[in-house]
Amino acid sequence: MIAYTMVGTKDLEKAQAFYQPLFAEMGFELCWKDESCFSYGRVKDLDFPRFIVGYPFDGNSSSVGNGVMTAFQLHDPEVVDRLYRIAVSGGGHSEGEPGYRPQYAEGFYAAYVRDPDGNKLAFIVYPQKY
Repeated sequence: MIAYTMVGTKDLEKAQAFYQPLFAEMGFELCWKDESCFSYGRVKDLDFPRFIVGYPFDGNSSSVGNGVMTAFQLHDPEVVDRLYRIAVSGGGHSEGEPGYRPQYAEGFYAAYVRDPDGNKLAFIVYPQKY
């Protein structure tokens, strides 16, 4: 259903240094990189959604949308914990430490971070009953 998500950056190299270890942990591959953007996904699977980071097309500084967030679904809370630590140690900022969020659903586990440009990411595990 979703082909790709794209977020803006002010510094492509800094952004890739932040995202590369996260995507490596999730098993994503570098699919494309040029002087204006890079994308991760699965090189040989065009049905797998890609995540693109790049300079805004209009040339203006990147601005982060309020309320915009990309959530990555995982199957193990330990992976959420690792991704959170990788993100925060890689220059990201915590928006919510890993833990259960019963207000969303029993068994819902998540962590929230912002990348160095302020884009919000979530790493989540849906409950088994969801």
